[in-house]
Amino acid sequence: MQKRLFLQTTLITAALTLVGLPMGSAVAAQDTFKVGLILPMTGPFASTGHQVESGVQAYLQQYGTEVAGRKVEVITRDDAGNPADTKRLAQELLVSGKVNVLAGFGLTPLALAVAPIATQTKTPMVIMAAQTLLVINATPYAVRTSGTIPQVTMGTAAWAAKQGIKKVVTLVPDYAPGYESEKAFKEFFVGSGGQIASEIRVPVANPDFAPFLRKVQDLKPDALYVMLPSGPGASFLKEYAARGLAKKGIPLIAHGAVTDDDYLNEAGNETLGIITSDYYSAAHPSAMNKKFVADFKKISNGKRPNFFGVAGYDGMHVIYNAIKNATDANNGDALLAAMKGQSFESPRGPVTLDPNTRDFIQNVYVRKVERVDGQLYNVEFDTIEHVLNTGKTN
Repeated sequence: MQKRLFLQTTLITAALTLVGLPMGSAVAAQDTFKVGLILPMTGPFASTGHQVESGVQAYLQQYGTEVAGRKVEVITRDDAGNPADTKRLAQELLVSGKVNVLAGFGLTPLALAVAPIATQTKTPMVIMAAQTLLVINATPYAVRTSGTIPQVTMGTAAWAAKQGIKKVVTLVPDYAPGYESEKAFKEFFVGSGGQIASEIRVPVANPDFAPFLRKVQDLKPDALYVMLPSGPGASFLKEYAARGLAKKGIPLIAHGAVTDDDYLNEAGNETLGIITSDYYSAAHPSAMNKKFVADFKKISNGKRPNFFGVAGYDGMHVIYNAIKNATDANNGDALLAAMKGQSFESPRGPVTLDPNTRDFIQNVYVRKVERVDGQLYNVEFDTIEHVLNTGKTN
């Protein structure tokens, strides 16, 4: 009997040595559940990375680093917004880091760079930022805890149609997210009887908005719809205010990123009165959200969370639930199955991870920028419930 046990132990040790793991690593791999978090922590998209990472840390602070008897370790890596680096880091995290889940992905190209690897290794990808529709279909192992561009856009389009606004000019960046927003706005606005007077696309890098706004002024629409990332959005707001378009009867309605909570308070009075829609506002009036905002601010040196911050927080909730409920938390397929269909209350409101689309079914809020207690906030005044990733309602 002793001889047989000795022989079994020797064979196990030899097998582990062959795959390059010391025997203790196999035990550690089972006891520790590792999340590889790949984000742009430096470079032009660092705001996205820091928002997601702070949301993740806020969740860990509230719920601890142990679930279902497993220690959870989050390994953060900076891809600086470079898809080649995202791919390399994902490979390193899987081979050397032995991570169970890959997460983060601040932009569409970064998520697309990793999708084939996730499929090949059967590793769940929790997308916490990239919002284009095509991302979720790049691999069957992806789930998304942010939102989609059609979801966010439809709220503003539906509101404009209800207000009797008939003629709108759209202004978006000349790349995939801009095209998706332009298409979604047209679908939900024109479908309700509205008219698009002109579709303007601006360069992604350092656009000069002056000539485009002169064209808007000449067209005299009932409103101007804008989708821009946070950085260019801030520059646009200053130019829009300087030209006095609101006073000339051309109000601004926008995708939620234009009045991003990450910089809204520094944007100034140019933002007051702007109507936007999104799936989250730091001003969302729930006890859960107030605690989340308070904890997030402590972690991020006073910054308030935006739509990516809450996506990082909810992404960890999806992972924790999967660890608890998967038939085998070390198996990628079992983890993915435990992620699909989850329903829970988030700081943003109720969410359900659609098992078919692997995107959240969630509320979209129509908001107006107002000053509250001396600070600027996106104050929610209307709710569209159960919005699918296509922007249609369930």
